Parts: sequence; structure tokens; C-alpha cells
Amino acid sequence: MNGKTGEGSGRSRKGRRWLAPWKDSAERPVIYHCVTRVVDRRFAFEQADKEQFRTLMRMQENFTGCRVLAYCLMSNHVHLLLEVPPMREGGLSDDELLRRMKAVHSEVAVAEVAKRLAELRKAGRDAAARELHAGITYRMHDLGEFMKALLQRFSRWFNTNHQRTGTLWESRFKSVLVEDGIAAQTMAAYIDLNPVRAGMVADPADYRWSSYGEAMGGGPKGDGKKARAGLVRALMAHKGYEADARHWAGRVSKEYRMILLEEGEEKLREVVNKGGELEVKVVRKWLKKAVVDAEMERLQRSRDVAIGKMLRCRVRYFTDGAVIGSRGFVDEVFRLCRDRFGGKRKDGARKWRGSGAAAAGTLWSVRDLKKGIS
Repeated sequence: MNGKTGEGSGRSRKGRRWLAPWKDSAERPVIYHCVTRVVDRRFAFEQADKEQFRTLMRMQENFTGCRVLAYCLMSNHVHLLLEVPPMREGGLSDDELLRRMKAVHSEVAVAEVAKRLAELRKAGRDAAARELHAGITYRMHDLGEFMKALLQRFSRWFNTNHQRTGTLWESRFKSVLVEDGIAAQTMAAYIDLNPVRAGMVADPADYRWSSYGEAMGGGPKGDGKKARAGLVRALMAHKGYEADARHWAGRVSKEYRMILLEEGEEKLREVVNKGGELEVKVVRKWLKKAVVDAEMERLQRSRDVAIGKMLRCRVRYFTDGAVIGSRGFVDEVFRLCRDRFGGKRKDGARKWRGSGAAAAGTLWSVRDLKKGIS
């Protein structure tokens, strides 16, 4: 058996990672925004490095049962919006365990486990078989284990291929608990807009190492399909959509692109007024003048325009807010994690200020950030 103690065991209240109090529930989704940075924040990752990181990320998904909803691989840091579902009741069958192992283990290692399981089952030693399962499955459906294995595997590969030694990552990865729905949707957009904020591209679809770039540029199978399914989950699951790439075409991709392109009415009309066949390769036929006019009327009646502009700025709440969501969501987490706070604090939700002010009243955080938010 494994000696795992879980995230936060033996750490101070301040040092513990924020995990969803309902993380073992099959009824409520658990989503985290994870950020990790290269040591000294040096620009270390080239194209081949990003491709390898993405490959390892997908392998880790297949092994752990976690799902990457959105991501962006920059030259010196990584963003992941990760859903961590609980292990299903009753655990995995032997066949499912072996299938998942194939994602990250060699054929020899999988064959050895298969042989041992067969021997135990034949001998009627089900307790020993469960123990063998547990020695593998503890790494599944767990935020810390997902990130630990992914970052360690990539570090080994990176150091070997770049003839270097030592630590690659700056420190422990940061994580923020994110409410399903508007908060997850907004976080996905913030992540996909990283290369736009950095001035690397004008259109997030042109950056291939992000969930949106992959969703728009990938093929109907493989990782392009996974990227689309992840975004559908992040954007629309709270409206009853399944995490299925087939839902991406049409309404979902249209509404998401409206958020990502949002720089006010002038930006959209500039694209539309080119006339005829639109020159922007990633804009589909839905972006006709009548559709844009109707959508802009909706946006002008809401706060989407202001939030769209906000997403083009660095907003600390997305990385340092600890818990992000509606006021009710943040207050609920506060009540369930009351021991983290001193007796004088009465509630959890804190209003966004500074560069996050456009989302004030829509999104709240459990941390009252006072520095670096202007």
C-alpha cells in the first residue's frame, strides 16, 4: 500500500492547498485553475518543448481520469483548468486499470501487473488484488498527484533533451478552486487569452499551444477533439451540455469566440465590414452582420463588454484568489473551511477591485487582495 497522506496533511492552515470540501462527491464538479512557472521565470520552452508537455498532459489525463478543460503553454509558465472527478464507487475493474496504465507505463510493466492480478484472482485473494489496485489508483483522480507526475515527467524529459540538471519549476504550483458555470467559463477565456495579453498574437486562435488554438486548428480526432470537448465542458456543462466535441460547432464556438474577440463593438464591426467572404480564417459563416448586431445588443445589455476588456489585462484574482465563483459559492466554501480563518472573519466572499473590478458582483474570491490589483 501507498503511504499517501493527501494534500495539506501536516501543513499549517496557511500552507494548505484549497481543495473542494465535496471533492469525493459524485454530484458536484470540482475544477481548479493551476499555474506553474519556470525557475527564475526564464523563457525556456521552445516549440518542441510545448508539444512534449501537451503530449504528457494528455497521457496523464488518460491515466488519471482527470480532464483538462482549458490550457495555455507559454514560454515560461503553464496554465491548466483541470476537472478532478472522484473515483467512481466500487473502483476500477482489472481491465480498466490495465487500460489506464497503458497511458503512462511500459508494456512490460502493464503485463506484469496483469499477470499478478490474474494469479490473485485465480487464487481467490481478492483483498490482495484490491491492495495491488490501491498501489496504482492512489495517483488517479487527485489534483496533487496529477500535477506532480506531469511536472516531474516533463522535467526529466526537458533536462535530458537540453543537457541540464536541477530544478525546472519555480516553486509549488498554484491552484484556485473555481465554481462550475460563469466562473469556469471566464477562467477558460482568461487562460486562452494569455498569448494575446503577452502581445504574441492578435487572435487567440493563432496560438497553437492553447485549448482554443488547438480546438480551432486540430483535426476531427485526437487532441483537437479533446480540446473541443474540454472547452464544451468548461463553457456549457452548467447548461446541460455533455463534454462532447460534437457540441463545439455552432452555438458553443460562436459564443466563446464572441468573448475572446471582445474588444468592443469597433473590433467586431471591423471584421464584418470587410464584406464578402470574411478574410479572418477562423471566423465562420455565423459571423454575419445580422448575427453580430443581435449579439452586440445582448452584450450591451450585460457586462460582457467590460469583462471582455478586463480579460485582456492581468488579473491577480484568477491566480491568487484561492476560491473563485459566485458570492454564494465562495461563502459556502468559507463555511465548510471555517478553521482556516480567525474568529473575527464573518464571511468568505470578497469583492473584486482594481483590474478585476469589471467582474465585481459577478465573481468573488475568498482572498481580499490588496497589492498588485491595479
